[in-house]
Amino acid sequence: MNTDRLKPMLFSVMKKYSKEQFMKDLIAGIIVAIIALPLSIALALASGVGPEEGIYTAIVAGFLISFFGGSRVQIAGPTAAFATIVAGIVAANGMDGLMLATIFAGILLIIMGVLRLGSLIHFIPYTITTGFTAGIAVTILIGQIKDFFGISYPKGTVTIETVDKVKALAANFNTMNVSALIVGLVCLAVLIIWPMVPKIGEKIPGSLIAVFVGIGMVKGLGMQVNTIGDLYTISNRLPSLHIPVVEWSSMRSAMTNGLTIAVLAAIESLLSCVVADSMVNSHHRSNMELVAQGIGNIGSALFGGIPATGAIARTAANIKNGGRTPIAGIIHSMVLILVLVILMPYAALIPMPTIAAILFIVAYNMCGWRTFVHLCKTAPKSDIVVLVVTFTLTVCFDLVVAIGVGMVLACVLLMKRMADETQVKGWVEYDPETDPDSIELRQVPKHVRVYEVSGPMFFGAADRIAEISVEDHIKVIIMRMRSVPALDATAMHALEGLADRCEKRNIQLVFSHVNTQPMNTMEKDDFVKKIGIENFCPHIDDALKRAAELGK
Repeated sequence: MNTDRLKPMLFSVMKKYSKEQFMKDLIAGIIVAIIALPLSIALALASGVGPEEGIYTAIVAGFLISFFGGSRVQIAGPTAAFATIVAGIVAANGMDGLMLATIFAGILLIIMGVLRLGSLIHFIPYTITTGFTAGIAVTILIGQIKDFFGISYPKGTVTIETVDKVKALAANFNTMNVSALIVGLVCLAVLIIWPMVPKIGEKIPGSLIAVFVGIGMVKGLGMQVNTIGDLYTISNRLPSLHIPVVEWSSMRSAMTNGLTIAVLAAIESLLSCVVADSMVNSHHRSNMELVAQGIGNIGSALFGGIPATGAIARTAANIKNGGRTPIAGIIHSMVLILVLVILMPYAALIPMPTIAAILFIVAYNMCGWRTFVHLCKTAPKSDIVVLVVTFTLTVCFDLVVAIGVGMVLACVLLMKRMADETQVKGWVEYDPETDPDSIELRQVPKHVRVYEVSGPMFFGAADRIAEISVEDHIKVIIMRMRSVPALDATAMHALEGLADRCEKRNIQLVFSHVNTQPMNTMEKDDFVKKIGIENFCPHIDDALKRAAELGK
């Protein structure tokens, strides 16, 4: 499949669409809509807008991105990654400022797709995406402490930046509402325990159960806790077209904010597509996906929504429930229209501590703390520096600073690493016919596939590993690494992904001639233990012999 085509995936999959697949997409779309409902409301409130804006985003952007998208299964809508950015834009520039920024971001995304820039996602190191994702999770968590504990701020308190929020929490913690804390803790317990309930725990989202429990506690027990209706005006009207007021003075900030939104939307959506591809053994069209993200964000802004991108959790839920075409995403949007019209007025009853508890779980699920700790323990020191700096700057400043500084730092440290590994040797001309180590001079069994990697394996080249095909008749894959002087955390993560794909298909990985720095990185990562030290061979002849033994 040509992943560079600017053709929506919907138009391709409909050629062989069946009634059986429609029923699966229908069920998946309904389930994902149920999951998206409380999340869309919670993420809208975390973004500093009203609850209906979250539903509008899931409806409009969700429909457009599924219709025009380059992925079979991507589900789009408001995501946690945008929450702190959107809240800052709304506080500084209002809804019109957010609308202009989102439209500008949409235009940038379309241009990126048309110019075939989808592959540039591979040049963002894994340490940077891990760092800023964890940083965003921390900012979301800090932002929800106020509602979880029922803390009150004096009128006029400014809490746009995370540092300001921490100061305000410390100064006003004595205003804590015990009833709010009880509701928050109970809802948090429901969110943690519910997924463990056999059978129904996976089918009905815990966030929906937590909403019912929270409403029951406040209304049934008469607890004095702020609800959405106390703080926001709820509307069940359908999204309508709204043209923003364009003033030249506001364009500069709109462009800056739009660039931030576009970069984050591109990263999040394409990462979600990559995760989805690994789950359904497919390939997305990255450039078409960027165009769709642009169309979706422009549509969302014009119809009263906020920025949107691919949502990994909702996409995974779609896949697990049988969704295999964009029809599931379209159905999810249509179901949300019915929910908006019929059930939206009841959203006013949802307690704010319940929303905070839902967002705590969202933050926990996105933070990837195990990956963060794992990288700190196993990655090369230069990658750890990039990871920690990106995380710290995301929490203390903003995403633009974090990604900018992180990329510059990653490039500088990469150049240093390459310089450290460079050696000057006398040049000797050779070709496959005279090189004694040439693979052309060896007999490779039919069940074995040999890949030779040349050059440093770093974040800019890690996608080559992801492109390695895992065919059904192959039993052994040999990775020949005699020409690899260095291996970074992003490439190490890609190798782990290849190992997982091979393990699912009962294919054994064998490594030949791994040099000192890559071997040290693999050992620190426990990758050698996972693959088995016996499958690391000093020479290609030993690797082929090992492969022959494994094929018996």
